[in-house]
Amino acid sequence: MDSWFQSKWFVRAIALVLAVSLYFVVYTEDDKERKDIDFFGNTSETQTMEDIPVSVRIDADKYVVSGIPESVAVTVEGTNSAVTRVVKQRNFDIYVDLTKLGEGEHTVEMQYERFPEDVAVFIEPKTIDIVIEERSTQKFPITVDFINQHQLPEGFEVGDYQVEPKEVMITSSKSVIEKVSIVKVFVNVAGQDEPIKNREVPIKVYDSQGNELRVRMEPENALVSAEINNPSKVVPVTLETTGKLPKGFKLTSMTSDVEEVEIFGTSHALADIDEVKAKVNLSKIKKSDQIQATLDLPKGITAPEHEQIDVSIELEQTKLLEEVPIQVRHLENDRTIEFKKPEGKKVNVTITGNEADVRNVKVDDLRISIDVEGLVDGTHQVKPIIEGPEQLAIKPELDHFTIKIN
Repeated sequence: MDSWFQSKWFVRAIALVLAVSLYFVVYTEDDKERKDIDFFGNTSETQTMEDIPVSVRIDADKYVVSGIPESVAVTVEGTNSAVTRVVKQRNFDIYVDLTKLGEGEHTVEMQYERFPEDVAVFIEPKTIDIVIEERSTQKFPITVDFINQHQLPEGFEVGDYQVEPKEVMITSSKSVIEKVSIVKVFVNVAGQDEPIKNREVPIKVYDSQGNELRVRMEPENALVSAEINNPSKVVPVTLETTGKLPKGFKLTSMTSDVEEVEIFGTSHALADIDEVKAKVNLSKIKKSDQIQATLDLPKGITAPEHEQIDVSIELEQTKLLEEVPIQVRHLENDRTIEFKKPEGKKVNVTITGNEADVRNVKVDDLRISIDVEGLVDGTHQVKPIIEGPEQLAIKPELDHFTIKIN
């Protein structure tokens, strides 16, 4: 043993072994700290890209395929620089190659191309189940559905409309074509008060259960034009009263300044309307006057030019004037008169006439008298003489007065 240590070659061999061992120990620890730094100093990295579209390679003139996802997730692994370049540029293609397959059900593998050789590529899902069917093309008529008609301005409605084109060419598998039940476009008319001119809307295809079908269409959009109408009709105005007049008043006439009005609404709402009413509340009327009345319009009906109308009211009023003095004509100076009925040489008088004529009449405006010329002493029944405004009916509370002359 001592002779080995004395040999310079033995010592050199031992030193070499120790040096190599030390190198691997240091390299391993340093490698962990640097997180997989490679020979060129690049960090290893993994990134996943979501929603990567999938292309299909198939004889599109002959076949259609179902079961292809719209997008997949692609994970790339490699050096930092290589992965970053792939993620930023995305100059690659994810596809399924069906060119060698015929009709029927198949399980195929997702494929890729144009990735750098120094990155690893993983696609999720890796395989998919697809169905290849013979292509079929058929024409279908396009229907129009006007949505949110309840949000049209009050009284407006959709009138005549046109859609271009009237038909759409749909291409898909025979089985899908057989499921097509409805082909329509939706036109939103909320708040619309003007005609729609060539509005472009997408065409939708549904089965009998209302499920939207994914098919190829030519064209994919249609142009819709539609009239937005505000129908109207002219109807007579009738006046209707509510409430009661105050005591002592009677309605003699009530006329409006318009005999008919033009009303607006949907055709359905207008169909059953033959007249419109204006209501006048009599309980608030105390004199002959011109008032404004609001038209009583059904819901959804408007009359822009006559929201209110003028109504002329004529009232008859009956008014009691108390203790109107009674004058005596042709009573001789040496004789006296005593009133039995009414007592006190005064009488209550009722006047009736147009309220405008009655309202300002006072006791002083009337003259009630009796003529006793030629009457002898004793008790007599005499008829009063009435004087006052000619347009009024004046009636004392008694048709005849009872008097006594002495």
